[in-house]
Amino acid sequence: MQTMGLALHTDKYQINMMYAHWVNGSHRQKAVFEAYFRKLPFGNGYAVFAGLERIVHYIANLRFTDEDIKYLSEQEENYDSAFLEELKQFRFCGTLYSMKEGALVFPNEPLVRVEGTIMEAQLVETALLNFMNFQTLIATKASRIKQVAGDDILLEFGTRRAQEADAAVWGARAAYVAGFHATSNMLAGEKFGIPTKGTHAHSWVQTFESEQAAFDVYAKVMPDQVTLLVDTYDTLKSGVPHAIETCKKLEAMGKKMNAIRLDSGDLAYLSIKAREMLDQAGLNYVKIVASNDLDENTIFNLKAQGARIDTWGVGTQLITAADQPALGGVYKLVEREIKGEMVPTIKISGNPEKVSTPGKKNVYRIVDRVSGKATADYIAFPGEEKPHDGLRLKLFNPQHPYLQKYVKNYDAIELLTPVFENGLLVYKLPSLDEIREYHQEQMDLFWPEYLRKLNPEIYRINISEKVWDLKQKMVAEYMQQDE
Repeated sequence: MQTMGLALHTDKYQINMMYAHWVNGSHRQKAVFEAYFRKLPFGNGYAVFAGLERIVHYIANLRFTDEDIKYLSEQEENYDSAFLEELKQFRFCGTLYSMKEGALVFPNEPLVRVEGTIMEAQLVETALLNFMNFQTLIATKASRIKQVAGDDILLEFGTRRAQEADAAVWGARAAYVAGFHATSNMLAGEKFGIPTKGTHAHSWVQTFESEQAAFDVYAKVMPDQVTLLVDTYDTLKSGVPHAIETCKKLEAMGKKMNAIRLDSGDLAYLSIKAREMLDQAGLNYVKIVASNDLDENTIFNLKAQGARIDTWGVGTQLITAADQPALGGVYKLVEREIKGEMVPTIKISGNPEKVSTPGKKNVYRIVDRVSGKATADYIAFPGEEKPHDGLRLKLFNPQHPYLQKYVKNYDAIELLTPVFENGLLVYKLPSLDEIREYHQEQMDLFWPEYLRKLNPEIYRINISEKVWDLKQKMVAEYMQQDE
């Protein structure tokens, strides 16, 4: 949750590179870095960008404290005291562009662009990737779950299995961005205004002489918020019948029970039988909540088996992104200052997918005016003519250039928005509900084929011919150096 005192939330090699630039006298040279990921997580057709709010707070409060400087002075590198004195005065004075939170994003397109001195752009890399990678991963996982849950209620229950407090709180926020309805985490509720939901534990039932007494007392204390956990002893022989009895007592008071919760066993079978028992008792308004290591796959399968579940409590598998616990986003230098001029730079690799795309770039979402659906994302240099209606736009696959087509009668939506300009925050952070609405608008832009859980259609990410030509030219020049 911490947003201040994070200057040392970085890798040591960042400080070492900053120091080497300072000694070399190159620390004030300008540089441009872009953050992106190379491969979609979970085999999904898209990712959901999240983490910008924390990035904004981090950069706005980026300072080296006296304690930080003292710690750095004790390092084995024996940094010059004049360098440490300069760090005391450090403020981020660069420019940052970013996707908006909730945006659907794809591989190899810039999600965040940082422009500034090499020193400040290098410093923010680790924290920026930390925040972006984790929250984007959890938001994407949550969106997958939302896709299979449909109109059912989704509750984030992951706190106790999360990797520490920050992951629990910011993970709850990321899940809410992507469509979850509430969280069990009270701190996330307080900090972000996320609705909170909770029932009771098995221990509540175990502390009473009988399950019936436990249910009755709980209902008496909170008669308007009654959801009873019915699997402490025997779901169908004990838990559900006792819950029905408690419910009848509530009705006599003019109250209605909200739901029962299932947390173990065959959730499909138990929910079907519990629904029958509730309906036979005239309690068709009582909902059924399920939890127990749920994810998009188990929910999908339970629905296929006819499970009668209205609300899903999803914990461990969501908050840890258990089937892919890292996004793998990277932060690459794309331009640097040479003799007062900004010059594109490229990273060459023996792995073709790791060869970077040189030059500072903008991203546009091309939306067909007839269907109202996204056709492709288009990456171009800022100096190029912006795509616009009337400009016949050539789209080709950078991996397979022979796959190409031309589009017209479209709108081009610029996706990177200015957040900081010369160190000043120029972006008004939206409310969480506004981010959720934006995310839903983004989902509505895409055909279902791109959104499905299994074997999604591949969405086109295209680069302009100028970007393509520069990349090929720089690769060729590098290869010629080795001849």
